[in-house]
Amino acid sequence: MSRSFTAAVWLALLCQCGDGAGTTFPLRGGGGGLGQTGGSGGVGGSVVATDPNMLAVVVDQGPPGLIDPYINGLFASVKICVPGTTTCQIVDHLLVDTGSYGVRVLESVLQNLALPAVTNASGQGLAECVPFIVGTAWGPVALADVTLGNELAQNLSIQLIGERTYTMPADCTGTPNTDLQALGSNGVLGVGPLVQDCGAACASTSRSNPGVYYACSSAQSCAIAAVPVTQQVSNPVAAFPVDNNGVIIQLPAIGASGAPLVQGVLTFGIGTQTNNGLGSATVLALDWTGNISTTFPVGGTTYTGILDSGSNGLFFLDTATTNLKMCTGKGLSTWYCPASTTNLGATLSSVNGASTTIVFSVANALRVSASAAAFDMAGPMPNFPYDTTDPSFDWGLPFFYGRTVYTAIEGKGTPAGPYFAF
Repeated sequence: MSRSFTAAVWLALLCQCGDGAGTTFPLRGGGGGLGQTGGSGGVGGSVVATDPNMLAVVVDQGPPGLIDPYINGLFASVKICVPGTTTCQIVDHLLVDTGSYGVRVLESVLQNLALPAVTNASGQGLAECVPFIVGTAWGPVALADVTLGNELAQNLSIQLIGERTYTMPADCTGTPNTDLQALGSNGVLGVGPLVQDCGAACASTSRSNPGVYYACSSAQSCAIAAVPVTQQVSNPVAAFPVDNNGVIIQLPAIGASGAPLVQGVLTFGIGTQTNNGLGSATVLALDWTGNISTTFPVGGTTYTGILDSGSNGLFFLDTATTNLKMCTGKGLSTWYCPASTTNLGATLSSVNGASTTIVFSVANALRVSASAAAFDMAGPMPNFPYDTTDPSFDWGLPFFYGRTVYTAIEGKGTPAGPYFAF
Protein backbone atom coordinates (compact mmCIF):
# COMPACT_ATOMS: atom_id res chain seq x y z
CA MET A 1 0.00 0.00 0.00
CA SER A 2 1.36 3.39 -0.98
CA ARG A 3 2.54 5.60 1.84
CA SER A 4 0.52 8.47 0.40
CA PHE A 5 -2.12 6.59 2.36
CA THR A 6 -0.33 7.75 5.53
CA ALA A 7 -0.49 11.42 4.69
CA ALA A 8 -4.18 11.26 3.84
CA VAL A 9 -5.20 9.72 7.17
CA TRP A 10 -2.83 11.89 9.19
CA LEU A 11 -3.98 12.53 12.76
CA ALA A 12 -7.60 13.48 12.32
CA LEU A 13 -8.35 14.36 15.92
CA LEU A 14 -10.96 17.06 15.53
CA CYS A 15 -12.44 19.51 17.98
CA GLN A 16 -15.07 22.18 17.59
CA CYS A 17 -14.45 24.61 20.40
CA GLY A 18 -16.54 27.38 21.85
CA ASP A 19 -15.92 30.89 20.57
CA GLY A 20 -15.29 32.56 23.89
CA ALA A 21 -17.45 34.80 26.04
CA GLY A 22 -20.73 33.45 27.31
CA THR A 23 -19.83 29.77 26.95
CA THR A 24 -21.54 27.69 29.61
CA PHE A 25 -20.08 24.32 28.60
CA PRO A 26 -17.38 24.71 25.94
CA LEU A 27 -16.87 21.69 23.67
CA ARG A 28 -13.81 20.04 22.14
CA GLY A 29 -12.86 18.93 18.67
CA GLY A 30 -17.52 4.15 15.84
CA GLY A 31 -21.79 -7.86 16.18
CA GLY A 32 -18.60 -9.68 16.90
CA GLY A 33 -19.97 -11.42 19.96
CA LEU A 34 -18.30 -9.18 22.55
CA GLY A 35 -19.02 -9.65 26.23
CA GLN A 36 -21.67 -7.21 27.42
CA THR A 37 -24.45 -6.38 29.82
CA GLY A 38 -27.43 -4.17 29.28
CA GLY A 39 -27.70 -5.00 25.60
CA SER A 40 -25.56 -4.08 22.63
CA GLY A 41 -26.99 -0.90 21.19
CA GLY A 42 -29.50 -0.61 24.02
CA VAL A 43 -30.00 2.92 25.28
CA GLY A 44 -28.49 3.28 28.71
CA GLY A 45 -26.76 -0.10 28.58
CA SER A 46 -23.09 -0.76 29.13
CA VAL A 47 -20.58 -2.99 27.40
CA VAL A 48 -18.19 -4.71 29.78
CA ALA A 49 -14.66 -6.02 29.23
CA THR A 50 -14.71 -9.71 30.15
CA ASP A 51 -11.74 -11.28 28.33
CA PRO A 52 -7.93 -10.80 28.31
CA ASN A 53 -7.96 -9.17 24.86
CA MET A 54 -10.43 -6.51 25.98
CA LEU A 55 -9.85 -3.07 27.48
CA ALA A 56 -12.57 -1.07 29.21
CA VAL A 57 -13.24 2.35 27.68
CA VAL A 58 -15.45 5.15 28.89
CA VAL A 59 -17.06 8.32 27.58
CA ASP A 60 -17.04 10.93 30.34
CA GLN A 61 -16.20 14.61 30.70
CA GLY A 62 -12.47 14.09 30.75
CA PRO A 63 -9.61 13.73 33.25
CA PRO A 64 -9.47 15.34 36.68
CA GLY A 65 -8.23 18.91 36.46
CA LEU A 66 -9.75 19.61 33.06
CA ILE A 67 -11.55 22.96 33.30
CA ASP A 68 -13.80 22.70 30.24
CA PRO A 69 -15.80 19.45 30.02
CA TYR A 70 -15.05 17.09 27.16
CA ILE A 71 -18.09 16.07 25.11
CA ASN A 72 -17.83 12.80 23.14
CA GLY A 73 -14.37 11.82 24.30
CA LEU A 74 -13.64 8.07 24.41
CA PHE A 75 -11.00 7.34 27.05
CA ALA A 76 -8.91 4.39 28.24
CA SER A 77 -6.29 3.75 30.92
CA VAL A 78 -2.87 2.51 29.81
CA LYS A 79 0.09 1.10 31.76
CA ILE A 80 3.42 2.68 30.80
CA CYS A 81 6.64 1.02 32.03
CA VAL A 82 10.36 1.59 31.73
CA PRO A 83 11.29 -1.15 29.23
CA GLY A 84 12.11 -4.49 30.80
CA THR A 85 11.29 -3.35 34.34
CA THR A 86 8.39 -3.24 36.78
CA THR A 87 8.77 0.53 37.14
CA CYS A 88 5.40 1.53 35.78
CA GLN A 89 2.61 4.07 35.90
CA ILE A 90 -1.01 3.72 34.93
CA VAL A 91 -2.18 6.75 32.96
CA ASP A 92 -5.91 7.35 32.75
CA HIS A 93 -7.88 9.27 30.14
CA LEU A 94 -5.93 8.67 26.97
CA LEU A 95 -8.19 9.52 24.06
CA VAL A 96 -8.93 6.41 21.97
CA ASP A 97 -8.42 7.51 18.36
CA THR A 98 -8.93 5.43 15.20
CA GLY A 99 -7.76 8.47 13.19
CA SER A 100 -4.15 8.42 14.44
CA TYR A 101 -1.36 6.03 15.31
CA GLY A 102 0.71 5.61 18.43
CA VAL A 103 0.76 6.35 22.15
CA ARG A 104 1.18 9.99 23.17
CA VAL A 105 1.28 11.01 26.83
CA LEU A 106 1.70 14.41 28.43
CA GLU A 107 5.19 14.81 29.87
CA SER A 108 3.64 16.39 32.95
CA VAL A 109 1.70 13.19 33.67
CA LEU A 110 4.87 11.05 33.68
CA GLN A 111 6.89 13.19 36.09
CA ASN A 112 8.06 10.20 38.13
CA LEU A 113 8.70 7.78 35.24
CA ALA A 114 12.08 8.18 33.53
CA LEU A 115 11.71 6.60 30.09
CA PRO A 116 14.82 6.17 27.91
CA ALA A 117 15.07 8.58 24.99
CA VAL A 118 15.05 7.39 21.41
CA THR A 119 18.24 8.70 19.79
CA ASN A 120 19.71 8.83 16.30
CA ALA A 121 23.07 7.45 15.19
CA SER A 122 24.77 10.60 16.48
CA GLY A 123 23.27 10.22 19.94
CA GLN A 124 20.85 13.13 19.51
CA GLY A 125 17.44 12.78 21.09
CA LEU A 126 14.47 12.57 18.73
CA ALA A 127 11.31 14.65 19.00
CA GLU A 128 8.13 14.97 16.99
CA CYS A 129 5.92 17.79 15.76
CA VAL A 130 2.52 16.18 15.23
CA PRO A 131 -0.16 18.11 13.31
CA PHE A 132 -3.69 17.77 14.61
CA ILE A 133 -6.50 19.70 12.95
CA VAL A 134 -6.86 21.94 16.01
CA GLY A 135 -3.22 22.32 16.94
CA THR A 136 0.17 20.69 17.27
CA ALA A 137 1.53 18.13 19.72
CA TRP A 138 5.26 18.62 20.29
CA GLY A 139 7.59 16.53 22.41
CA PRO A 140 10.36 13.93 22.66
CA VAL A 141 10.21 10.32 21.50
CA ALA A 142 10.88 7.71 24.18
CA LEU A 143 10.84 3.95 24.59
CA ALA A 144 8.27 2.23 26.81
CA ASP A 145 6.61 -1.08 27.47
CA VAL A 146 2.91 -0.37 26.96
CA THR A 147 0.19 -2.61 28.36
CA LEU A 148 -3.41 -2.33 27.17
CA GLY A 149 -5.63 -4.63 29.20
CA ASN A 150 -3.53 -7.82 29.23
CA GLU A 151 -1.78 -7.17 25.90
CA LEU A 152 1.83 -5.97 25.92
CA ALA A 153 3.77 -3.94 23.34
CA GLN A 154 7.44 -4.00 24.29
CA ASN A 155 10.06 -1.35 23.53
CA LEU A 156 7.53 0.81 21.76
CA SER A 157 8.41 4.28 20.53
CA ILE A 158 5.92 6.73 22.07
CA GLN A 159 5.69 10.52 22.17
CA LEU A 160 5.86 12.53 25.38
CA ILE A 161 3.87 15.71 24.75
CA GLY A 162 5.31 18.88 26.24
CA GLU A 163 8.28 21.24 26.33
CA ARG A 164 9.95 20.06 29.51
CA THR A 165 12.70 18.26 27.56
CA TYR A 166 12.91 20.28 24.33
CA THR A 167 11.57 23.73 23.51
CA MET A 168 9.11 23.67 20.62
CA PRO A 169 11.04 25.07 17.60
CA ALA A 170 9.71 27.95 15.52
CA ASP A 171 9.25 25.79 12.42
CA CYS A 172 6.95 23.43 14.34
CA THR A 173 3.90 25.53 13.59
CA GLY A 174 0.33 25.47 14.84
CA THR A 175 -1.30 26.16 18.19
CA PRO A 176 0.61 24.14 20.82
CA ASN A 177 -1.43 21.29 22.30
CA THR A 178 1.16 20.55 24.95
CA ASP A 179 -0.78 20.67 28.23
CA LEU A 180 -3.97 19.25 29.71
CA GLN A 181 -6.19 22.25 29.04
CA ALA A 182 -5.15 22.52 25.40
CA LEU A 183 -5.19 18.79 24.64
CA GLY A 184 -8.26 17.98 26.74
CA SER A 185 -6.85 14.59 27.75
CA ASN A 186 -3.78 13.04 29.34
CA GLY A 187 -2.72 11.81 25.92
CA VAL A 188 -3.83 9.95 22.82
CA LEU A 189 -4.08 6.22 22.14
CA GLY A 190 -3.85 6.05 18.34
CA VAL A 191 -5.17 2.70 17.08
CA GLY A 192 -5.88 3.56 13.44
CA PRO A 193 -5.27 1.37 10.37
CA LEU A 194 -1.52 2.09 9.97
CA VAL A 195 1.52 0.70 11.79
CA GLN A 196 3.66 3.84 12.00
CA ASP A 197 2.50 7.43 12.24
CA CYS A 198 4.49 8.55 9.19
CA GLY A 199 6.40 5.72 7.51
CA ALA A 200 8.82 5.94 4.60
CA ALA A 201 8.22 9.66 4.00
CA CYS A 202 9.73 10.57 7.37
CA ALA A 203 12.63 8.18 6.84
CA SER A 204 13.58 9.97 3.61
CA THR A 205 16.43 12.45 3.36
CA SER A 206 14.87 14.10 0.30
CA ARG A 207 12.77 17.24 0.17
CA SER A 208 9.63 15.09 0.25
CA ASN A 209 10.19 14.50 3.96
CA PRO A 210 7.20 16.22 5.64
CA GLY A 211 9.31 17.51 8.54
CA VAL A 212 7.52 15.72 11.37
CA TYR A 213 10.56 14.34 13.21
CA TYR A 214 13.42 16.33 14.73
CA ALA A 215 16.87 15.60 16.12
CA CYS A 216 17.83 17.69 19.15
CA SER A 217 21.39 18.62 20.09
CA SER A 218 20.24 20.59 23.14
CA ALA A 219 17.05 21.62 24.91
CA GLN A 220 16.77 24.71 22.67
CA SER A 221 18.15 23.29 19.42
CA CYS A 222 16.06 20.84 17.40
CA ALA A 223 16.17 20.45 13.61
CA ILE A 224 14.09 18.45 11.15
CA ALA A 225 15.61 15.01 10.58
CA ALA A 226 15.01 11.74 8.78
CA VAL A 227 14.03 8.97 11.19
CA PRO A 228 14.00 5.25 10.35
CA VAL A 229 10.61 3.58 10.37
CA THR A 230 11.74 1.32 13.22
CA GLN A 231 12.21 4.35 15.50
CA GLN A 232 8.99 6.14 14.66
CA VAL A 233 6.01 6.36 16.99
CA SER A 234 3.99 3.23 16.26
CA ASN A 235 0.56 1.72 16.71
CA PRO A 236 0.77 -0.30 19.96
CA VAL A 237 -1.72 -2.90 18.76
CA ALA A 238 0.45 -3.77 15.75
CA ALA A 239 3.30 -4.49 18.20
CA PHE A 240 1.36 -7.10 20.20
CA PRO A 241 2.60 -10.68 19.76
CA VAL A 242 -1.01 -11.79 19.17
CA ASP A 243 -4.34 -10.05 18.48
CA ASN A 244 -2.36 -7.49 16.51
CA ASN A 245 -4.33 -7.09 13.27
CA GLY A 246 -6.93 -4.57 14.39
CA VAL A 247 -9.29 -3.29 17.06
CA ILE A 248 -13.01 -3.32 17.71
CA ILE A 249 -14.88 -0.54 19.49
CA GLN A 250 -18.26 -1.42 20.94
CA LEU A 251 -20.41 1.21 22.64
CA PRO A 252 -24.09 1.19 23.61
CA ALA A 253 -26.50 3.64 22.01
CA ILE A 254 -27.40 6.88 23.74
CA GLY A 255 -30.79 8.56 24.05
CA ALA A 256 -31.94 11.79 22.47
CA SER A 257 -30.89 13.75 25.57
CA GLY A 258 -27.40 12.24 25.59
CA ALA A 259 -25.75 10.52 28.54
CA PRO A 260 -23.50 11.55 31.46
CA LEU A 261 -21.48 8.33 31.14
CA VAL A 262 -21.05 5.62 28.50
CA GLN A 263 -19.12 2.43 29.19
CA GLY A 264 -17.75 0.29 26.38
CA VAL A 265 -15.03 -2.07 25.24
CA LEU A 266 -11.95 -1.89 23.02
CA THR A 267 -11.22 -5.42 21.81
CA PHE A 268 -7.89 -6.39 20.24
CA GLY A 269 -7.64 -8.58 17.16
CA ILE A 270 -10.09 -9.36 14.38
CA GLY A 271 -10.85 -13.03 13.84
CA THR A 272 -8.07 -14.10 16.21
CA GLN A 273 -10.29 -15.18 19.12
CA THR A 274 -13.82 -16.47 19.60
CA ASN A 275 -14.85 -13.01 20.80
CA ASN A 276 -13.62 -10.88 17.88
CA GLY A 277 -15.04 -12.35 14.68
CA LEU A 278 -16.43 -10.12 11.95
CA GLY A 279 -19.80 -11.84 11.92
CA SER A 280 -22.13 -10.10 9.49
CA ALA A 281 -20.31 -6.76 9.56
CA THR A 282 -19.93 -4.92 6.24
CA VAL A 283 -16.25 -4.57 5.34
CA LEU A 284 -15.31 -1.25 3.74
CA ALA A 285 -11.77 -1.44 2.36
CA LEU A 286 -9.86 1.84 2.40
CA ASP A 287 -8.76 3.42 -0.87
CA TRP A 288 -5.17 4.49 -1.56
CA THR A 289 -5.76 7.75 0.29
CA GLY A 290 -7.09 5.93 3.36
CA ASN A 291 -10.71 6.94 2.85
CA ILE A 292 -14.08 5.39 2.21
CA SER A 293 -16.84 6.97 0.11
CA THR A 294 -19.91 8.69 1.56
CA THR A 295 -22.93 9.39 -0.61
CA PHE A 296 -25.14 12.08 0.91
CA PRO A 297 -28.04 12.16 0.88
CA VAL A 298 -28.78 8.57 -0.17
CA GLY A 299 -28.61 8.63 -3.97
CA GLY A 300 -27.01 12.08 -3.94
CA THR A 301 -23.43 13.34 -4.24
CA THR A 302 -20.46 11.14 -3.33
CA TYR A 303 -17.75 12.49 -1.04
CA THR A 304 -14.75 11.04 0.79
CA GLY A 305 -14.93 10.12 4.45
CA ILE A 306 -13.21 8.47 7.41
CA LEU A 307 -14.34 6.77 10.64
CA ASP A 308 -12.58 8.57 13.48
CA SER A 309 -13.30 7.88 17.14
CA GLY A 310 -10.98 10.75 18.11
CA SER A 311 -13.34 13.40 16.70
CA ASN A 312 -15.94 14.55 19.17
CA GLY A 313 -18.73 15.07 16.65
CA LEU A 314 -19.90 14.24 13.17
CA PHE A 315 -18.24 16.77 10.86
CA PHE A 316 -19.52 17.03 7.33
CA LEU A 317 -19.96 19.49 4.46
CA ASP A 318 -21.35 22.94 5.33
CA THR A 319 -24.64 24.58 6.16
CA ALA A 320 -25.27 25.61 2.55
CA THR A 321 -24.99 21.99 1.40
CA THR A 322 -26.79 20.30 4.30
CA ASN A 323 -29.47 22.96 4.97
CA LEU A 324 -28.76 22.50 8.67
CA LYS A 325 -28.82 25.75 10.64
CA MET A 326 -25.77 26.83 12.60
CA CYS A 327 -25.90 27.57 16.32
CA THR A 328 -25.70 31.10 17.63
CA GLY A 329 -24.58 32.23 21.07
CA LYS A 330 -23.28 30.29 24.07
CA GLY A 331 -19.96 29.71 22.34
CA LEU A 332 -21.41 27.01 20.08
CA SER A 333 -21.34 28.86 16.77
CA THR A 334 -19.29 26.13 15.06
CA TRP A 335 -21.98 23.44 15.54
CA TYR A 336 -25.18 22.60 13.70
CA CYS A 337 -28.38 23.52 15.53
CA PRO A 338 -31.48 22.16 13.75
CA ALA A 339 -34.80 23.15 15.35
CA SER A 340 -35.23 19.54 16.48
CA THR A 341 -33.15 16.37 16.27
CA THR A 342 -32.90 15.56 12.56
CA ASN A 343 -32.43 12.08 11.13
CA LEU A 344 -30.41 11.90 7.91
CA GLY A 345 -29.33 9.11 5.61
CA ALA A 346 -26.06 8.32 3.85
CA THR A 347 -24.50 5.42 1.99
CA LEU A 348 -20.97 4.38 2.92
CA SER A 349 -19.08 2.42 0.28
CA SER A 350 -15.57 1.27 -0.57
CA VAL A 351 -13.20 0.26 -3.33
CA ASN A 352 -14.11 -3.41 -2.82
CA GLY A 353 -17.67 -2.72 -3.99
CA ALA A 354 -19.26 -3.13 -0.57
CA SER A 355 -21.74 -0.54 0.65
CA THR A 356 -24.22 0.01 3.42
CA THR A 357 -26.84 2.68 4.10
CA ILE A 358 -27.05 4.27 7.53
CA VAL A 359 -29.33 6.67 9.36
CA PHE A 360 -27.67 9.18 11.68
CA SER A 361 -28.96 11.92 13.95
CA VAL A 362 -27.99 15.56 14.34
CA ALA A 363 -29.22 17.15 17.56
CA ASN A 364 -29.45 20.82 18.47
CA ALA A 365 -26.11 21.53 20.15
CA LEU A 366 -27.67 24.25 22.29
CA ARG A 367 -29.64 21.57 24.09
CA VAL A 368 -26.69 19.62 25.43
CA SER A 369 -26.88 19.65 29.23
CA ALA A 370 -24.03 20.65 31.51
CA SER A 371 -23.86 17.08 32.83
CA ALA A 372 -23.69 15.38 29.42
CA ALA A 373 -20.58 13.52 28.27
CA ALA A 374 -22.17 11.95 25.17
CA PHE A 375 -24.45 13.76 22.71
CA ASP A 376 -25.29 13.58 18.99
CA MET A 377 -23.27 16.65 18.05
CA ALA A 378 -22.48 17.59 14.47
CA GLY A 379 -20.85 20.49 12.69
CA PRO A 380 -19.46 21.54 9.32
CA MET A 381 -16.18 20.10 8.08
CA PRO A 382 -13.44 22.73 8.34
CA ASN A 383 -12.30 24.07 4.96
CA PHE A 384 -15.13 22.46 3.00
CA PRO A 385 -15.55 23.00 0.06
CA TYR A 386 -12.21 24.74 -0.44
CA ASP A 387 -9.86 21.89 0.53
CA THR A 388 -10.64 18.98 -1.79
CA THR A 389 -7.75 16.83 -0.51
CA ASP A 390 -9.25 16.12 2.93
CA PRO A 391 -12.32 13.98 3.66
CA SER A 392 -15.64 15.82 3.49
CA PHE A 393 -17.16 13.50 6.10
CA ASP A 394 -15.55 12.79 9.46
CA TRP A 395 -17.65 10.14 11.15
CA GLY A 396 -16.62 10.96 14.72
CA LEU A 397 -17.55 9.35 18.03
CA PRO A 398 -21.35 9.82 17.75
CA PHE A 399 -21.22 7.37 14.81
CA PHE A 400 -19.83 4.71 17.16
CA TYR A 401 -22.73 4.80 19.66
CA GLY A 402 -24.86 1.68 19.29
CA ARG A 403 -22.45 0.07 16.82
CA THR A 404 -19.62 -2.44 16.76
CA VAL A 405 -16.88 -0.83 14.65
CA TYR A 406 -13.79 -2.67 13.37
CA THR A 407 -10.49 -1.07 12.32
CA ALA A 408 -8.10 -3.44 10.50
CA ILE A 409 -4.39 -2.62 10.46
CA GLU A 410 -2.33 -2.67 7.26
CA GLY A 411 -0.02 -5.61 6.60
CA LYS A 412 -1.35 -7.73 9.44
CA GLY A 413 -3.02 -10.53 7.50
CA THR A 414 -6.59 -9.25 7.54
CA PRO A 415 -8.50 -10.01 4.31
CA ALA A 416 -9.22 -6.78 2.38
CA GLY A 417 -7.21 -4.88 4.97
CA PRO A 418 -6.76 -2.17 5.93
CA TYR A 419 -10.45 -1.51 6.36
CA PHE A 420 -13.26 -0.26 8.54
CA ALA A 421 -16.24 -2.52 9.19
CA PHE A 422 -19.46 -2.33 11.16
